[in-house]
Amino acid sequence: MGRSPIGLLRVEPGSALCDPEASPEPADTIGIVGGGQLARMLGEAARELGVGLAVQTPGADDPALAFASGHVAAAADDPRGTAELARRCGAISFENEWIPIEALEPLAAAGVEFLPSLEALRPLVDKRAQRQLLNDLNLPCPHWLPLHAVLEPPDSPDDSDEESIAPATTGQASPGGAQSPPVPQLPEGFRFPLMAKAVRGGYDGKGTVPVPDQAALEALVEAVDPAAWILEEMVVFDCELAITACRDREGSVVCFPLVQTHQHQQVCDWVLFPAPVSHAVEAFARNVAASLLTALDYVGVLSIEFFYGRAGLQVNELAPRTHNSAHYTIEACRTSQFAQQVRLVAGLPMGLPEPTWSGALMVNLLGLEDTAEGLEERCRRLAELPGAHLHWYGKQGSRPGRKLGHITLRLEAGSGEERSGEMERRLADVRAIWPLPDA
Repeated sequence: MGRSPIGLLRVEPGSALCDPEASPEPADTIGIVGGGQLARMLGEAARELGVGLAVQTPGADDPALAFASGHVAAAADDPRGTAELARRCGAISFENEWIPIEALEPLAAAGVEFLPSLEALRPLVDKRAQRQLLNDLNLPCPHWLPLHAVLEPPDSPDDSDEESIAPATTGQASPGGAQSPPVPQLPEGFRFPLMAKAVRGGYDGKGTVPVPDQAALEALVEAVDPAAWILEEMVVFDCELAITACRDREGSVVCFPLVQTHQHQQVCDWVLFPAPVSHAVEAFARNVAASLLTALDYVGVLSIEFFYGRAGLQVNELAPRTHNSAHYTIEACRTSQFAQQVRLVAGLPMGLPEPTWSGALMVNLLGLEDTAEGLEERCRRLAELPGAHLHWYGKQGSRPGRKLGHITLRLEAGSGEERSGEMERRLADVRAIWPLPDA
């Protein structure tokens, strides 16, 4: 399992839980900054709960507008649009983590309620800050360093050894007297291969660059701003896992089941519930989630992606929002991740996260080179598969690899080995109709 984090909290049943099948009194309208598929599914959940949901998004055809009760036509990073959204809503949340926190601070100071709070979000919107937070809480993550650290000279030796100090690490003077750029050097404890990640804006494989050797490191330093990137060890893992956790205003924490995720060209391909790992691994993941949520005084839904292998469970990324890995909860759990987020932002009691299915497979429908009519026919065939639930996001245009929808299939097998075989057969059924896009 790897090292044991200090101060991990155990997840206790939340005292504020309620039956999600009960019909709550309609709450004030809530606001969501963003208008993509996550906001769309939040809108669907809000409608079922009788909660108004207004979105801030620039496009008149963005997916969320099909279920929104209100619309502020502004870019997601426009604080004036968020101020207008706040005027119409009781509380505001976010579809993604690209949040202009400094620009929104005056609104929070004026009494606008953001859930999660801006302070809780601050260490989560930047991958370098995420890694530092995990280190501070002694939670397991890959060994990492800021990219700019490879340009800094190594620690100076003792003064008594001054004569042995070699100045070459900071670059050499050119014939004209100008100082050449320093040659990047890995600090002690790091070795190739490594993975470079942009601290902001990266998703679905964007903003990540493998660094296999010294030449690649030198090329990366030349091509990017080193202050905006981190380097981390290339993790050897057996599988990737994810968990989505929720915390309410009273501090109660609940978690959806741990799942296995699988990537295709660094984009999520499919998700399997339950994850084929031991209960001890799931308990450890739940405690990591509870520790993070409590340390941040976080209110809302948070998703954690893990590597799992010979080094144990390691946090890969944190997403302060609903997440692709928990789409299966719409059908397979008593309360979906989207209904939970609506409840938390609207001030309603949390719903029960327990699964109602014994297993599920969620498959993303990634964009293909096909006509609109061809995609429609594929969707019709997918919807006819036994135990299938199709979700189409209503996006304009279909470029290869773009997430256009997803399908969730119920799995009936009881044992892990039987479920693995059933999952492979069901995935083959989907791939026969909707193949993976070419590289």
